[in-house]
Amino acid sequence: MGIESTYTNTDHDILLKALLDGPSPTPVLTEIGRVSEVGDGIAIVTGLARALSDELLEFASGVRGVVFDLEPDRLGVVLLGASDRITVGEGVRRTRHVVSVPVGPALLGRVVDALGRARDGDGLITAVARRPIEAEATEILNRSAITRPLATGIKAIDAAVPVGLGQRELIVGDRQTGKTSIAVDAILNQQKTGVICIYCAIGQRGDAVAKVIGAIKAGDMTQNTIVISAGDEDPPGLSFIAPFAAMTMAEYFADQGRDVLVVMDDLTHHARSYRELSLLLRRPPGREAFPGDIFYLHARLLERAGNFTEQAGGGSITALPVVETQAENLSAYIPTNLISITDGQIYLSPRLVRKNQFPAVDLGVSVSRVGGKAQLRAFRDVAGNLRVTLSQFEELEDFARFGTRLDDATTARLARGAAVRAALRQPERDPIAAAEQLAVLIAAMEGLFDGLPEAEAIAAMGRVRAAAAGALGDIATRIAANEPLRDEDHERIIELARGAGETIGGGDGPDA
Repeated sequence: MGIESTYTNTDHDILLKALLDGPSPTPVLTEIGRVSEVGDGIAIVTGLARALSDELLEFASGVRGVVFDLEPDRLGVVLLGASDRITVGEGVRRTRHVVSVPVGPALLGRVVDALGRARDGDGLITAVARRPIEAEATEILNRSAITRPLATGIKAIDAAVPVGLGQRELIVGDRQTGKTSIAVDAILNQQKTGVICIYCAIGQRGDAVAKVIGAIKAGDMTQNTIVISAGDEDPPGLSFIAPFAAMTMAEYFADQGRDVLVVMDDLTHHARSYRELSLLLRRPPGREAFPGDIFYLHARLLERAGNFTEQAGGGSITALPVVETQAENLSAYIPTNLISITDGQIYLSPRLVRKNQFPAVDLGVSVSRVGGKAQLRAFRDVAGNLRVTLSQFEELEDFARFGTRLDDATTARLARGAAVRAALRQPERDPIAAAEQLAVLIAAMEGLFDGLPEAEAIAAMGRVRAAAAGALGDIATRIAANEPLRDEDHERIIELARGAGETIGGGDGPDA
């Protein structure tokens, strides 16, 4: 038995008339090219004569890529996905958009990749907007002087190599010297400052990034931090765009008047990713096989940091790029490039690591070209004497190794230098408040720890720090207000330190 249709010719005529009378659909022009070659992280595309530099392309397999090289009959494309998913001959279409990432408060507390896609399993990210990863740096007239300190909570840095909000301070050193630890400690110290932190891991192992995320969670900084991960297992294209994505996310908050700290860990891997992509695309190699524009690449990235005027949003972006050296070779190509771009460097010495001096900040090579103007005034009286004392101690220490008989003055200098160097020791994940730092450093500079065995000196410093935390509230308030230490404050700190150390060493406290 057949099914009777209720659809009549009248209905057909009405539907046809409605379609003919309705607006015509707008024609969509789709330009499609073809893949002619595929390499490890790159592809050569033909047939897209109208494509633009940095334009995002979409392959038929779903992988995306960025136009890197423009030539009359071919495009060099950096892939942002796995190259083994792409086959020669498959279609490629233009998107008419440059690479962009999501920005906004929804990113805080999240772990994302270089394209802003969630990697923490906590669901989709609701972005305020999307912004291109490449942007012009803020003009000179829209920048203001760096006058506010960025407290890292690390004695050796806050006292001798200070960093200001809006500064670009390079962290440089060999492998396993504690570069990442310093950057993470600086992030943890922002818990009460309101500074937004962005940690960008470039070419790092997954377990190393997981440790950083664990430290941020343990330090209760998760809700104020964005973690961007482009690991060593990811395509080199993602490592290439990762620091630019981090800077774009930071610029959104700076435009809202917020202070942002961006850690790029590390630009050595970033430079190597760029070299790999450039050589695969047959760009001419230069020094150490890096392409000639590697300097411009990092310069245009770090130039986007700064302290901005109210007309430009009123916020600031502080950049802490990390770079790795080999065998203490600071004159290698990438380190020298970044030293010339940044406003100073914190150098971590493997010699100090071998002496179990952590953080291994070498104050003879480290320098801050801007932060001294932003340093808290209470630290300024300590900083100058600190450097002189340590430099004299290191020279005498080398001389004393020959077994020469030393006079009393030289012996006293060696004792003072050893105490000051011990005062700069600090375990990781333990940022210290400014008043506590000053109490320990002033006590060491005044000789209260001279001649004590190392273990007893460290125990005495712990007691001084604990006493300062409970008894120097009014001094801490004046320090935070950027007031200099008064003479009576100085004397009060010394008396507090002397009293705190009286139980060290069997009841005989350190003597001035």
